[in-house]
Order: sequence, then C-alpha cells, then structure tokens
Amino acid sequence: MRVDIKQNKIAAYIFLSLLGLVMVYPLLWLFASSFRTNQEIFTSLGLIPGELVTDAYARGWQGSGQYSYGTFFINTFLMVIPTVLGTIVSSALVGYGFARFRFPFKKLLFILMISQLMLPNAVIIIPRYILFRSLGWLNTYLPFIVPAMFATYSFFIFMMVQFIRGIPKELDESAYIDGCNSFTIFTRIMAPLLKPALFSAGIFQFIWRWNDFLNPLIYINSVKKYPLSLALRMSMDITDAISWNQLMAMSLLTMIPPILIFFFAQRYFVEGITTTGLKG
Repeated sequence: MRVDIKQNKIAAYIFLSLLGLVMVYPLLWLFASSFRTNQEIFTSLGLIPGELVTDAYARGWQGSGQYSYGTFFINTFLMVIPTVLGTIVSSALVGYGFARFRFPFKKLLFILMISQLMLPNAVIIIPRYILFRSLGWLNTYLPFIVPAMFATYSFFIFMMVQFIRGIPKELDESAYIDGCNSFTIFTRIMAPLLKPALFSAGIFQFIWRWNDFLNPLIYINSVKKYPLSLALRMSMDITDAISWNQLMAMSLLTMIPPILIFFFAQRYFVEGITTTGLKG
C-alpha cells in the first residue's frame, strides 16, 4: 500500500514538473532568443543558441532613437506608481463607505458601480478622450492618475466591499464606544486589516497599467513620454530591419518589475484573493 502511494506521488511530481516546463518554456525561449541572431530566432525551437550574441541587452537599452530604455522605464514608473497608489486609497475609502454606512440611494449607487463591470471599455473611449482633450490632459499622465484617485475602477471597489463585509462590525462598535470616529476607525482598524486586499488591488493594478498599450497609445503622442509598452512597439516600427534579439532582451527586462512585485507580495495576494471571494 505504501509502495503504491509512493509511486503515485512520484508520478504526480513527474507530471507536474513536465507541465511546469511546458508552461515556462515560452519564457525560457524568450530568454534564449535574446542571445541569438535574427536568422536563428525563426528557425530554432531549442534553448541553446548556435551562435552566441552577447550585446543584445546593451544595444537594445540604447533604444532606436534619441531616448534610451532608461527614459521609458522612468516614464512607466511615473505613470504607474501614482495610479496604483490612487487606486488603492480611493477604492478602500469608497469600499468602506459602501460596506459600513447607510446613506440615500446607496443601493442605486452600488448597482451603478457594479454595472460598470459589465461595460466594455471600448464604449467609453471616445467620450473619455473628448473629456480629457477638453481638460487639456492629452500627452500627459493625468488621464491615468486623476481618475484613479476618484475610485473609477469598480472591480477594486467591489473587492474592498467584499473584504470589509467579512470583518465583524463589533470591531467598529467597540471603537465607537472607545471614542473613535469613522475616519479613525478606517485608518487605525480597517486599513491594517485590509492589507491583503490592498496588496491584491495594488498588484492587479500595477500589472494592468504596466502592460497597458491601448490607453497610452490614445493619450500619449510624444516619444519623450512613451511608456515601455509603446517603446517596444516603436522599436518594431522605426527601422526596416528589426533586431529581434534586442527586442526580446528589452521585452524580458520589462517583465522583471511585475514579476518581482508579485513574488514579494505573493502571500498577501493569495490571502486577498481567497478572502474576498474572487477566486474561481
């Protein structure tokens, strides 16, 4: 009986290892291709370069025009970090309001907020572009940062509401008895307890905004302010002969910040997903 259990475990480990290799193979191929020549990239599925190219990262970092990838990385951080912080704070405040307070038209406002989850993003592109153009925000990062500070992402508000509903109201009542007001309860009691949900929202928003291509393409028209998603696309457009190994190298570098953030905050991310009922 023990022999069967041990054999089953070994078979499961082998199967999971092979499945893991299949899943991670595209990433390994991307890394290997950054050391290949253009011709070899499209003729080989192996992971060992036939002719080793070692300057793809250095040459790719210089970019195709007058701006290097250092500028594009800084632009991306300038756009993404305030957007993530604004999203976390505003979504937590609005979620706290929906979960704990009674006010006129609460149900109607909650339904409207939830209905935004069903609204295709393509539907609001034109009115949003006209609004931001009227405000003079085109070719700036304000179309990303300012809406995030006013809780315009319904998914994160819903996540906060679900998490706060799982926190006993007796904590609030005890705090009221001790003389705390609503803002103090939020900052001193709710905010520490919301840490898993805040990390989950932050990771989701960071990855989505980091990889966003469509919205920067609409609102940013100066190469000097391009984020990484547009810079990678520009590397393919600006020359007739694309250096694919350099493009692979820069693509790999752009993946590092989201991966690091996910692994450093993985514990809170998993806890936040499981406790807000968003899994599955």
